[in-house]
Parts: sequence; C-alpha cells; structure tokens
Amino acid sequence: MAQMLLLAGPGVILSTFLLGAALKLIFPYNWSWTTSLLLGALLGATDPVAVVAHLKELGASKKLSTIIEGESVMNDGIAIVIFQLFFRMATGSGMKWAALVKFLAQVSLGAVGIGIAFGLASVLWLKFVFNDTVIEITLTLAMSYIAYFTAQEWLDVSGVLTVMTLGMFYAAVARTAFTGDGQQSLHHFWEMVAYIANTLIFILSGVVIAESVLGNTTTFKSHEYSWGYLILLYVFVQISRIAMVAVLYPCLRYFGYGLDWREATVLVWSGLRGAVSLSLSLSVKRSSDSSSYISPETGILFVFFTGGIVFLTLVLNGSTTQFILQFLDLDKLSAAKRRILNYTKYEMMNKALEVFGDFGDDEELGPADWPTVKKYIASLSDVEGEKTHPHTQSDSDDKLDVMNLEDIRIRFLNGVQAAYWKMLEEGRITQNIANVVMQSVDEALDLVYQAPLSDWKCVKANVHFPNYYKFLQIRLFPQKLVTYFIVERLESACYICSAFLRAHRISRRQLHGFIGDSEVASTVFGESETEGEEAKQFLEDVRVAFPQVLHVLKTRQVTYSVIKHLSDYVQNLEKVGLLEKKEIIHLHDAVQIDLKKLLRNPPLVKNPKSHDLVSVNPLLGALPPTTRDALLGSTKLTMKIRGSTLYKEGSMPNGIWVILNGVVVWASKSIRNKHSLHPTFTHGSSLGLYEVVNGRPYICDMITDSMVLCFFIKAEKVLALLSSDPAIEDFFWKESATVLSKILLPQLFEKVPMQEVRALVAEKSTMSRYPVEESIEVPHHFIGLLLEGHIKGQGIQEELIESPAALMPLYGDTNKQESDISVGIESASFLHRASCYQVEPGTRVVMLNIAAYEVHRSLVPHTKDHLTRFKSSDHEGLMSWPDQCYKPTQPHEHPIAETNEHANNLSVRAMQLSMYGSMIEDDAGTSAQDFPENK
Repeated sequence: MAQMLLLAGPGVILSTFLLGAALKLIFPYNWSWTTSLLLGALLGATDPVAVVAHLKELGASKKLSTIIEGESVMNDGIAIVIFQLFFRMATGSGMKWAALVKFLAQVSLGAVGIGIAFGLASVLWLKFVFNDTVIEITLTLAMSYIAYFTAQEWLDVSGVLTVMTLGMFYAAVARTAFTGDGQQSLHHFWEMVAYIANTLIFILSGVVIAESVLGNTTTFKSHEYSWGYLILLYVFVQISRIAMVAVLYPCLRYFGYGLDWREATVLVWSGLRGAVSLSLSLSVKRSSDSSSYISPETGILFVFFTGGIVFLTLVLNGSTTQFILQFLDLDKLSAAKRRILNYTKYEMMNKALEVFGDFGDDEELGPADWPTVKKYIASLSDVEGEKTHPHTQSDSDDKLDVMNLEDIRIRFLNGVQAAYWKMLEEGRITQNIANVVMQSVDEALDLVYQAPLSDWKCVKANVHFPNYYKFLQIRLFPQKLVTYFIVERLESACYICSAFLRAHRISRRQLHGFIGDSEVASTVFGESETEGEEAKQFLEDVRVAFPQVLHVLKTRQVTYSVIKHLSDYVQNLEKVGLLEKKEIIHLHDAVQIDLKKLLRNPPLVKNPKSHDLVSVNPLLGALPPTTRDALLGSTKLTMKIRGSTLYKEGSMPNGIWVILNGVVVWASKSIRNKHSLHPTFTHGSSLGLYEVVNGRPYICDMITDSMVLCFFIKAEKVLALLSSDPAIEDFFWKESATVLSKILLPQLFEKVPMQEVRALVAEKSTMSRYPVEESIEVPHHFIGLLLEGHIKGQGIQEELIESPAALMPLYGDTNKQESDISVGIESASFLHRASCYQVEPGTRVVMLNIAAYEVHRSLVPHTKDHLTRFKSSDHEGLMSWPDQCYKPTQPHEHPIAETNEHANNLSVRAMQLSMYGSMIEDDAGTSAQDFPENK
C-alpha cells in the first residue's frame, strides 16, 4: 500500500510538473503554465492493462503486478483531482493558497468520505438480500452511479475519486458479502461493463481525432510539425516516468514489498496510458468549443496528443514488455516453484491414468487406445524419469530450503484462505468474521519472507475474554438473559477461534495429501500448531466458564447448514426436471423465509443435560435402556481439563472412557507411523474398549486436547455385561474396531469422520471368530483387523502375528487407499501382508470391504445429483426419517463369516446415532436418570 500511495501521490504530481515544464519550455504552442500543466496532469493517469496481462501470463512476480495494478487504480483518482485543479485555473478561476487548500481538501477528502458512506449503506442493504444475484448486481451498479452523481453534481467533489473509494471499500470490507455464484456473476458483469466502457471511449476518441485531423486541416497546417512533437512528447513521457521512479526508488525499495532494479525497469516501462486520459481530453475538447480561455485549436491538440500517446504506449510499451521481462529473467520460475510444477505434472499423469482406467473400457463401445489419448495430452509430454519430491535437498543450491519454506508457507496460507471461503459458503462463519480472518491471511502473506506463520497475531486483538463477564454468573440474573448477553458478546471471538483452527487443520491435511512428508512441510505444520495454541486455550476458557455459548453457536451453524442443503436440494430437483417452475418457486421461497428467520433471530438453546448426551452416544444409546442403566449404575459424569491423561500406554486396563464432548489425542511409542497427521478422537468415541474386552494393556496414550465431558465405566461392569449377552459382546468388539482402525490405519481412516468409519464397520464388514484352526485368505479390496488371538502369515516370510494387527493380501494394490497404506508398510510393525493366514482357535477377525467403502465415498460428493428415494410414509416427516433412510445393506458374503443379527442391529443403531444424534428416538424414551458431575 505504501508503494502504491507513493507512485499515485508524489509520483503523479512529479510527473505532472515534469511534463508541464517540457510542454511550456520546449513545445512551440505558447501555452500558459496552467494549460501546460493541465495536459501534464491529463497524461498522469496510467492504464497498464496490457502489461499486467503479460505479467500474469508469463508467471512473473505477483508482487510486481500488484504494485503496477494498484498504482493504476489509485492514480486515476489523484490525476483527475489534479486535472480538475488546473482545469479551473486554466478556465479563469483564480485560486489563492487558502482557496487551493480548501479545494484539494474538499475534492479529495470529501470524495473519500462520500465513497465510504455509500459503501456502508450498500453493505447494510446487502444484509437484507438473500441469494439474489440480480439484486446484488443492480445494487452495486446503482450505488456507483448515484455516488458519482451525488459527488460530482451536487456536492462539487471528485465523482471518479468517490467511485474509486467505493470500489476499494467493496474490496476491503464487502468482498465476503458476495459468495458463490453471486460473486462470479458480479465479477463477470463488471468485467463486461468495463470492457464496453473502454471500447466506447476508444471509439469516440478515434472519431474525434479523425474528424479533427481530416476535417480541420488549418490546425495542422499551422502546426505542421505536430506529428514530430507527438514523438517528442512520447519521449518526454518516458523520461518523466524514469525520473519519477528514480526519485522514489529509495522509498520504493525499503517500503512495502520492496523493489529491485529489474522490477523498477519494468515499472518504468509499464506506464501505459488509456481510457482515463482519453476521457479527460474529450472533456477539454468539449469545453474548448465554448470557452474563451481554452481555444478550439488547443482542444484539438489535446485530443491529438493524448490519443497519440495512448496509441504509442500501447503499441510500443505494451508489445515489448514480454521481451523486457524475458531479458531481465523476470518470467522464470524460482527453483522451488519449478520443483512443485514438475511434481504436480507427475501427479497429473497419475490422475490421467486413473481417469483412463475409469473410462477407458466401455461395455457398449469397447476399450480405448491409451497411446492416442496420451498423444493429445501435450502438457504432460515431458513427464519422464523418476518422480522427485519437491523438497529434496540440492547440493548445488544452499538457499533451496529457505525458498521451499517460503513457498510452502504461501501455499499453506492460500489453503487457509480457501478454507475460510468454503466455511463462509457453508454458513460456519458470518461475513464480518470472514473479513477479519481473511484480512489476517493477507497480512500474514506479506510477512512469510521475514517470519514464521503469523496470521493469529492479526486476529488476536478480536479474541478477548473481559473479566466483567464473570459478574453475569451471579444467580441473581435470569439464565436466559445471561445466555443472551454472553452469546452476543463472545460469538465473534468463538467463531474466529473455531474457524482459525478448522482452516489450519484443513490446509495441513490438503498440503500433506499433496506433497506428503518432508522436513520443510513439517516445519510449517509445526508453526501452524503453535499458532493455534492460543485459539484452543480461549475456547477452553469459554467452555469452562460458559459452556452454553459453544453449544448455541454450533446449533446455529448446523441450522444454517441444514437450510442451505435444503435449498440446494430444491434447486437440484429443478435441474433433473422432477418439479415445475411454480413448485420450485414455492419451495424456494419457503426455504428462504426460514433462512431469513435464522439470520435475523438466531436460536438460543439450552445447554444439554447429561442424560440427553447419554441417549445420543453411539455406544450407550445403542444399548437397551435397562442394560444401559445397569452399565452406568452410579457412574458420575466427569469433566477433564485440557492436558489430562486418561490412560497411558502399557498400563493394565481398569475401564473405558466414553467421550460425550471434547477432543482427545493419542500417542504411542510402539506404533511408529509418520502418516498420522491429526491423531484425534472426538465425541462418540469409546476409548479403551478394545483393551478391556481383550484383556491386554492399553496400546497407546490418550490425552485430552480440550476440556472433555466423559463417562468412566469400570472394566468389571463391561466384562460382566459381555458374559451376559453374546450379541452385546459382538457389538462391543465391533465398536472397538472403529477406534482401532483409526490407530492402526491412519493413512486410510484418519481423515474420515468417526460416523463413516462406524458405517463401514456396521455395513461393509464381517466379523468372525474361528473355533478351530484353519487357513484364511484376505480377498482383494479387503483389509482385515486381527482383534483377538494370533495367526501365522504365509507367503514371502512366515511370521507369528499377534493382535492387534492389520492384515492385507500379498498382492493387489488395486485402489488408491491400499496404495497409500503400502507407502508406510515397512515402518508399521502392525501391518502385515501374506498370501494366506493360518488362524489359531479363538481368533477373532473383522474383514473391512474397502472396495464397497470406496464406492460409497465416491458417491457421497455427488449425492445432490442423485435423488434419494424414500417410502411414501417417510415424506410425512422429513426431519424424522434417519432410522429408515439409512437402511443397512447386506454385508459382503464371505465363507468364513458368522453373522449375529442382534449384534448387527446394535451396530446399525450406533451408526445412526453417530450420524443423526438427537434425531433418533430412544427405544424407551429419554431416561429420567440424570448423572451428577465430577470435576
């Protein structure tokens, strides 16, 4: 910003006076100083559209294109203000110093104030517009013209500067007011408007110049060297640009983004002139026809010189910029970017092969020819040799690590900003919150070359917990009033913290999935984890002091998400042709009314009671009420603060921890797997269940990463329940497999929500217990989990495998998940391959059908394109169908499978509770029992 202000402010003034002096002292037109400076100011506005296009096309520095484009936006308004000043002076309005200062303050500061006022009004107006692109576009168009007319005609200030301020206000404050399709439509609309306006100005200027040259020969006969002076003026324009950049270079070099001599050279050559200069010259031409101060001959010369300079700068400067960039080596990618580019091409080739595998063979048309397909993929023709990781150390470049670190920080922050946009569209954050967090990313991007990730520092000022809120905890105040004030005051801070943590987590996963493991990436991930510590601590403080706040905010998010998905569903019904326009309008209006009601009157909900949390827990809620009450007995609800150890690796199990709310992380010394990026368990997890039912020591440490609300159930009660009912025993074994799969196979299951893992175990798996010794095989597309006993692998090497372990077939990495798992097979002692396995009596194995799971996962993103069919009775209550709509499918038939219908029903109910929570009714209603808290 500082560099842009320098170029647009002092730079334009200096250029104006240099050109004015040249016109007065060298050109033979006998113009006054004010007239000469008027033409100098007119030529002060740059329009480097062609240069910026070349910079973006050739992949040049984003910093340089930002400076050039920013200067163009700002100097238009400043050049017009200076033009208006000299135009008044040239037309006989004498100005003393006091009047001069008053004029500049009125025109400039007044225009800025009016632009901001109209920006605030339009932003407030937009809050009452819901998903109406036409109204949003109309509002921005009307506001622009009304602001210009109000400033220029009524208040006698710069209309152009007002509109420029309005546009900058939209970019800085209101960019999140337009999301999704509306933002794209708005962008395309204003691009078209700008194109049409520029075209009209160029056409009009060309007509006027042609008429002046061809129809008014006396002017050019009396000034027969005008064409030569046009060339001379072009030279002076370039000299003034060189002088301006040279004078400001020390400041440009040390302020803002910095600037070296090569970038300064491009900055000099990017001083193209365009539509603003042409429109101002046309206004002078029009005034000269009726003014006694500016002769018609001067008006014609103004249009001629301006049009000539615009033409010469566009043809000479614009067309040669590409060669200057190549000569100065500014079009070349850095070593870090080249490595990322080459690495990406290999990934693209893998993707091309994957797509070819999906579409290459067709039942009706037959197979496709890969060599022919590859011939048309010219962009990947240079992908040869072995794929090299982009962060591999180069002996010839000692600075590569630093370059890689800066590059990964930029990519990481870009991923964070993309996550914020996604959260805004999903309704997880409001427009005001989105502005705050996105501004923090913009500021952090400016600092990646100097310091580690610092986007938290930019939002920290908005996250605070004033002490006077504790006063509201006094029981003298009604609870509803307390909740209202707490939610309203802490809402933004909690949204910022949760959005910050979620965006960083998403970016870490995406970056890790793209480039894998490296020291550079691990450094950036460590910086990200450090950045999030204060955000986690603030949420912990809120959860301890005012637990109802987070519950209210989450309820608002879910409500918005449900309404948004209903709106998308209605739109999809129209696309597939199942509903007519009138029906669509009716449903759309009904959904929009619900959305308006939510945004204007957000819900205030009560903090859930302990028995409500128990009834929706997948493990406890799936059990019959009498069995559940017997299991819990006198168990107390426990609150664990962050950093508490639930149990340690190697210790004997004394019970299980049922997580009702909060986050728990696991760590293990024996399970060394570098592929675990985010080893966490959240609400709905039953930790320690596997160790209790198997009677073996805990396999890892479990430490709370937030304040955790949980039950601790003693091992004796669990074991007593196991012996009472075989169905419950099988159900507990399956529940333990959901936690065990995330620990043993993080490459496959770490990024998968717990409810999807539970659905895989409940629907796409078979559990078998072998009473006698026999030989089994793990089919292709399957993964086995050895839960109990031990087996002997047969194949490349025979080995005795003890539980717990993951079992894979010896060959057949035919899908991406299995290929990803194979990457870490050497470093994971619990993962085994064999052609077949010899099981011992009493061995228990769960077979997970990964192929069916892949099909299910691939269909999930496209469910909006496929209409789910319900029974007619299910249409009567849309929000009460979970226990029917997710009807379990029959598991894959396997010769070793022994199914238990009752146990499977319990697993299916646990899956439904995990997905739909309180929407699933308790078998016997909500238990009246409430549980005391034990902190």
